[in-house]
This record gives sequence, C-alpha cells and structure tokens, in this order.
Amino acid sequence: MPILADPIWPVALLAAVQYVDAAMCWKPMDVVRRCLDDVHAPQAIRPLLTPLKLAAGSGLLLGLVVPYLGVLTCASLVAYFAVAVTMHIRARDLGRNFRNAVGLGVASGLVSLCYL
Repeated sequence: MPILADPIWPVALLAAVQYVDAAMCWKPMDVVRRCLDDVHAPQAIRPLLTPLKLAAGSGLLLGLVVPYLGVLTCASLVAYFAVAVTMHIRARDLGRNFRNAVGLGVASGLVSLCYL
C-alpha cells in the first residue's frame, strides 16, 4: 500500500509526541499532574487522556495510508488543543504549558497539510 502523506517526517514526529505524552499520562508524572491541577482538569477525564493520545498517534500513522483519517485526526487534535488553550486561559496559566498547547495545536493544523 503506498504512503500518501508528503512529507512524512512531520506526521511521524507529531505521532511520536502523542505517544510520549500518552506514556507521561499513564501514571502521571509530577509535571503532568501539576499542569492538570493548574487548569482544574476534572479527575473524571484524566484517565481518558492516555487512550485519547494513543488513538491520536495511531490515527496520524494510519493516516499515512488513509489520508482522510490523518486529516480527521489532525482536526481532532486541533480541537483538543483548543480546549487545552481555553482551560489555560480560564485558569490564567499562561506559562510554558500554555505555550506548549498553542504550539501543538498549530503544529497539528500544519501537519494536516501533509495529507492533502
């Protein structure tokens, strides 16, 4: 099956970021726990972060052969990071974690262009 995304490296990099982030959320590291606490993330949604991030990484990689899945995954990541940015703004947490959320949201949007 041919790989349809071009270039591939931004897709692979964003997928790797999602997988690493999923691992960091599995048993939340202190930095992750503090970030979630700072934005007042409900305890009920925290266990969902690992499977969501694993699904995002997988959707990005599967999108290499099924481009619409890659675009849908990127759109979902943009929405996810829009919620994260909003949570940071509401909590007046505008430091490094806010900048990371903005950057990853923008990167997700740009990676979607690789599938087009």
